[in-house]
Amino acid sequence: MPSPFYLAGSWERSSQPLPVTCPFDNSLVGATWLAGEAEFERATKAAVDAAPVMRKLPAYERAAILMRAHAELVARREEIGRTIAGEVGKALRDALAEADRGTQTFHVAAEEARRIGGEVIPMDLAPHGVGRVAFTRRYPIGPVAGISPFNFPFNLTAHKLAPAVAAGDPIVLKPATKTPLSALILAEALDHAGLPKGALSVLPMSRQVGDRLVTDERYKLLTFTGSSAVGWAMKARAGKKKVVLELGGNAGVIVDETADVEHAVKRVVVGGFSLAGQSCISVQRVFVHAAVFDRFAALLVARLEALKLGNPLDPTTDIGPMIEESEAARIESWVNEAVSTGATVLTGGRRLGPSMYAPTVLTGVPETAKVCAQEVFAPVVGLYRFTDFADALARLNRSSYGLQAGVFTNDLLRTLTAMDVLEVGGVMVNDVSAWRIDHMPYGGVKDSGLGREGPRYAIEEMTEQKIIVINRELS
Repeated sequence: MPSPFYLAGSWERSSQPLPVTCPFDNSLVGATWLAGEAEFERATKAAVDAAPVMRKLPAYERAAILMRAHAELVARREEIGRTIAGEVGKALRDALAEADRGTQTFHVAAEEARRIGGEVIPMDLAPHGVGRVAFTRRYPIGPVAGISPFNFPFNLTAHKLAPAVAAGDPIVLKPATKTPLSALILAEALDHAGLPKGALSVLPMSRQVGDRLVTDERYKLLTFTGSSAVGWAMKARAGKKKVVLELGGNAGVIVDETADVEHAVKRVVVGGFSLAGQSCISVQRVFVHAAVFDRFAALLVARLEALKLGNPLDPTTDIGPMIEESEAARIESWVNEAVSTGATVLTGGRRLGPSMYAPTVLTGVPETAKVCAQEVFAPVVGLYRFTDFADALARLNRSSYGLQAGVFTNDLLRTLTAMDVLEVGGVMVNDVSAWRIDHMPYGGVKDSGLGREGPRYAIEEMTEQKIIVINRELS
């Protein structure tokens, strides 16, 4: 049954239907409608009107709303998982894991809503500060504009909606038009939980209409997750509003000669090939010490060739399709370019259907090839041999991106060096770049973004700090 979009507390339709199909076989998963200019204007005005209501909503009530929504999401786990699997083409096992993560994000945001605090600032660092007491408080920033991506349509949407509610901000969200159904489930849960009317709108929109979220001055913060090129262009047009960008990556992993090779291989299979590699922190470049390179490569190829590819709704499927045929065609051309310039295919390197691309491992990839220099966003990993750990760190850093990295080593000094040297937002030791738990600060440097997510850190972005100074010595 078609799902209306959520506009400031009411469920509505438009004259533009939006069918949602599974990228595996183009079967119909569901449908909704595209909101237009008139609906955008109504949602924005409602958000502005709801801002003082949300600002006055006490912390315990914001937390209670999030916990009531959390309880509904727990009860709807199977439905949510199947919705994610259908609209994204994500293996059902991974889709259910995303359902669990998004639900947990609401729980953590509820806890953080109860402890938004400040700090006491000493004033007597100078003579004219004696006799004064100061402390800080955080206040809601106001209407938030959110834009979420297709690859984690439930959890990454939760990372925008739940912190906004916790912070006391109204939010208007544009979900990816290929995967809007998961976001509408979140809107339904918040509506049932008693969120004040006008505080939330979830509107699938064309890019032209949705672009108004970027330029409209009534929004005080823009939070965007997506490609680097699009994100930085948005920031340039966003005007005076605050901007949080969670963008692309070109994630590197280092495996040195002291590492547990079998463990590293298992984690690279997960980190590089889940969701057909369509994650900004997916493993893309693996630097392996020469002493263990051949063993690592052989084990990796064997594990990948044992995976089951196919229908994402089949519980035994390991890897489903890419989001659309054009993406499979893109990565096919990128791999062909790498091979033509000297790369060797150890496994994969071919399309298996319109939107299916075989898990691929390459060696000998030139640094200038697209599969090394740009964001692959596909089930393709390149292996690079090294003999000097410092050189591996330097090669990993030779990227315009800096989201997360992984380092497999049992050498403490190398661990500490990697922490200091790697130009990324997060270093995962003895795990892959793709590891994330949802309450941690998450974000990147360089072309990979600006600001941090994770409920506590998103709340900080979505609030303004104010200092209060009291003079106790009146004269």
